[in-house]
Order: sequence, then C-alpha cells, then structure tokens
Amino acid sequence: MLSRRTVALGLAAAPLAACGSSGSYRDAATSTWRLIEPNGPGLPARALVHAATLAANSHNTQPWRFAVEGQAIRIQPDFTRRTPVVDPDDHHLFASLGCAAETLLQAAPHYGWRGQIESFDRSGGVRLALERTARPDGGLAPAIPRRASTRGDYDGRPAPVAVLQALQRAGPGTVDTVLITDGARLEQATEFIVRGNATQVRSPAFRRELKAWIRFDGAEAARHRDGLYAASSGNPTLPRALGALAFDLAFTEAGETDKIVRQMRSSAGLAVFSAGTNDPRGWLEAGRAYTRFALTAEMAGLRTAFLNQPVEDAATRGPFAAWLGTSGRRPDLVVRFGQGPGLPRSLRRPVRDVLSA
Repeated sequence: MLSRRTVALGLAAAPLAACGSSGSYRDAATSTWRLIEPNGPGLPARALVHAATLAANSHNTQPWRFAVEGQAIRIQPDFTRRTPVVDPDDHHLFASLGCAAETLLQAAPHYGWRGQIESFDRSGGVRLALERTARPDGGLAPAIPRRASTRGDYDGRPAPVAVLQALQRAGPGTVDTVLITDGARLEQATEFIVRGNATQVRSPAFRRELKAWIRFDGAEAARHRDGLYAASSGNPTLPRALGALAFDLAFTEAGETDKIVRQMRSSAGLAVFSAGTNDPRGWLEAGRAYTRFALTAEMAGLRTAFLNQPVEDAATRGPFAAWLGTSGRRPDLVVRFGQGPGLPRSLRRPVRDVLSA
C-alpha cells in the first residue's frame, strides 16, 4: 500500500518543467490538499469527508464510499476499486479504510467535534459516531493536508531521539510498531524489499495493473482525480501513449533495485506495522496506526513513503515476519521515513463523487 513505489520511466534526467502540470492539475491540487470550511452549523460532514479522502490508500484507487447517518458517518468499502493482483485478499483495501477513518477522526477536533468507531463489518464498513466537543483542538489535523507518500530521496540525516519516541507512541493500540534505525538492520530490510519487488516486476499481471493506475501527465491526473501521478514519484510527465511506452521499457528489476537501495540508504529509518489479527478489522487497525504515525511524522518535519513489497509478495512475507520477530503476526505495512523535499501530489475525487448521502 498503500500508494505505490516510484515508477521508473527511464527519463529521470529530463527536466520536469513544472512536471508537465497543466493549469487544471494545479487548480485541482490546490483545491484538494487543504482542510475546507464547513457549510453549516451542524455536523460538518462534507468537510470531514473531504479530510478523509486525503488519507493514504493503495494505488490511490480511493476504494471507499461515505454515507451520513444522523451524527455518524459510515465509510464503506468500494470493491469496484479493488486491485486484485497486488491485493488479492483486499488487505490493502481495508487498511485504506482504516487510513480514511483515522484521518476523519483526527480532523474532527479541528471542527469542534470528536468521534469514535462505533461498529465495523466487512460489507458495511466502519461507522464513526460523532459528537460536539466543548474545546476545539487542532491536534494532528494541520498535518492532514501536508501528509503524502513522498517517494523521492531523503537527506540521510537521523531522526532526533525525541521524534523517534513520539513516532513509537503514535502507532500502538492493537498494532505492533517496529522502528528500525540501525544501519545493518536497514540493509537487511532492504534485501526483503528488493526480493518482494523483483517478484512483482517480473509479473506481467502486476505490471499491467500498476500501469493502468498511473496518470502520466497533469491533464490525465486532473481528468481522473485518482491513480498515481507520475510527477509524484519525481518522474517527468508525458502523454499517456509515450508514458506507457517508457514504462514498458524502463520499469526493470535492476532499475527498481537501484532505486530502492538508494532511497533506503537516504532514509532515517523504517517502520513496520503488524495488527493483532490477520483479518479485515486488524487490517483496518493497521491503517489507523500508520495514519497516526504519518501525521506525527509530518508534524515533526519528516517525510514518509510506503515500501510494501515484502508484505505484498506472499513468498517474501513469511521470512520477513520471522526476521522482524513479530510473534507470528502478519506484517501489514512498511514505511520509510526521513527528511527531504516534497513532490507534487496525486489528486483525490471530489466529495460529491464519494458521498452517498
């Protein structure tokens, strides 16, 4: 998950020229990546749903639907937006729902509300009960429109001890958070990431599915408002026909391996989240824990990016879990973190397209 790794287009030396961002892309990005004002005195449903859509999600498929039910908001899984090759058991889909739910809960105090999970089931999704709070509190909400999976190189500086402690505290609940900052352990983790990635790059089905969700230029990104904007991985933008050809030629095992090694060595550390149960509720909780972690990292000036290859490839997942020592738990999400520059953002669909009532 949840967002994809960098996509090698083989043209990294070409100038980004504002990433080929058309005015429509820039306007869409500006209107997307912000907290919006409520449109009335009651439950700020549209503002909360908008904030929730900024959550991390696999391939940026945005596999969710929202419904307002009195003073509650339900987030339902949208199985029409599955990615069956990379996510055959819908693990990432439910982790994405957890990301959306936690983002909404973290946004609520900004608007003078607070919430909690009232119920969850696989088909109906998660229902969040909300109530007014006497003391509005920004909390982690300011980080919501700043958080992104920043899939570029970081600067290699270690994270301060106090920040690492805050990150460790952010994740738990029913989810184990393993932070890895030791250089030797990071190199070993890199080997698992490379192993899982190699299996995926060699798979024609994986390549087709990934390419279908890439938006190769700003106009395509603005038209779809979903998928993986090429510039978000630091790649030049191209018309789809040329971008797809470049992808076919340049998305290679060797190129991706070099990129993973370089980016891991530029990172301050790696976080691995493992839920207490290997089921949709556990996966949802893993997404929630990651979201608290990522927002805390953003507040501390750190970037984050997913490197989920060793949990997506079933043959790598078991050895990776044994190496982590997570007591038989399935590793759910793998995230690197560090300091570095930002990149253009992938877009989100407007609230009207995801809100049912």
